[in-house]
Amino acid sequence: MKRVFWCKNCVVMSTRPRVTFNKDGICSACQWMVEKKKLNWVKRQKQLDKLLNQQKSNKTFQCITAVSGGKDGSYITYNLKHKKKINPLAVTIRPPLEQELGKKNLNNFVRSGYQHIHVTPDETAMQKLNKLGFTDYGHPYYGWLVSIHTAVIRVAHEMNIPLVFYSEDGEVEYGGDAKYKYEGVYGVDYQASNYMEGFHKDILNKAKLTKEQAYWFTFPSKQDLKKTKIQITHWSFYENWDPYRNYMVAKKHCGLEESKSLNTGTYTNFGQTDQKLYFLHVYLMYLKYGFGRATMDAGIDVRRGAMSRDQAVQLVKLYDNAPPEDYYDEYCDYYKMKKNDFLQTIDKWANKNLFEKKNRWEPKFEIK
Repeated sequence: MKRVFWCKNCVVMSTRPRVTFNKDGICSACQWMVEKKKLNWVKRQKQLDKLLNQQKSNKTFQCITAVSGGKDGSYITYNLKHKKKINPLAVTIRPPLEQELGKKNLNNFVRSGYQHIHVTPDETAMQKLNKLGFTDYGHPYYGWLVSIHTAVIRVAHEMNIPLVFYSEDGEVEYGGDAKYKYEGVYGVDYQASNYMEGFHKDILNKAKLTKEQAYWFTFPSKQDLKKTKIQITHWSFYENWDPYRNYMVAKKHCGLEESKSLNTGTYTNFGQTDQKLYFLHVYLMYLKYGFGRATMDAGIDVRRGAMSRDQAVQLVKLYDNAPPEDYYDEYCDYYKMKKNDFLQTIDKWANKNLFEKKNRWEPKFEIK
């Protein structure tokens, strides 16, 4: 925190967990962008084909795709069915505080020609885990975050479909842990450590759920996982990841609709439209680390050549510090918290090295 700085090519901030910079001040996400231009994507497509061919003996479904009805899961499922000519099973874990647009987009996706399972975990258990995530760890939809991993693996195990596709490897694409940069397939242990923040067991113990309530929030036993031999992979390993391209394909072929107004905290209107708690999630991320949703979106757009760094800086200044105040009453009702307790919890997670409280939390820094 003594020396906060930003990538000289995009707007990734030095406070981002697990990010690294080279001697020229270029972040690991931008280094990966350069490296991707030299990758043998034909070879990686052959690796994908080999992986898919291994599942041909599974007569009904050859893989599972994790979808929300948004651009990325829709794009992947479309490609698997129409370009790879296999039959994927799309799986959605119902989020808390659903948005109407998200529900509409999911329906549009399913009706565009896909077989689909909608999992609704115990809502009381989901609320408990989300509230504990918010109050004790600063992760306001932690229960749902857990379930998009555990519940999808549960479905894969129960239906004996041993190949699961997620969208992009966020660690590699956006400047984090590059452990699986050159390996396309990983297991449940990596999911738990990198995508569930490492405190999965602690928060489950605090929630004191019954065995039945905990079902969709826990992985199958190690013995069961050995039997199924589930392989987990990211589509971004096999082709150059481009969220905007995904959006255009999903819009054309899967009925994706964008919001009529800009998403809270950013300048875009077509991503993360499924639930309202995401707005609180990215605001807390901003208060903890100093960068928010606009920084993430602008970094992606700079790296894909859609805008200059100067344009990105201006957008970050305009949109990053955007508390989702219009939803505060709804959040309080969901968490069953008094407004003052809710606001104090937000304050608890503000990084005092980076922010000072005036009428609201204001940054002590300015992106350069």
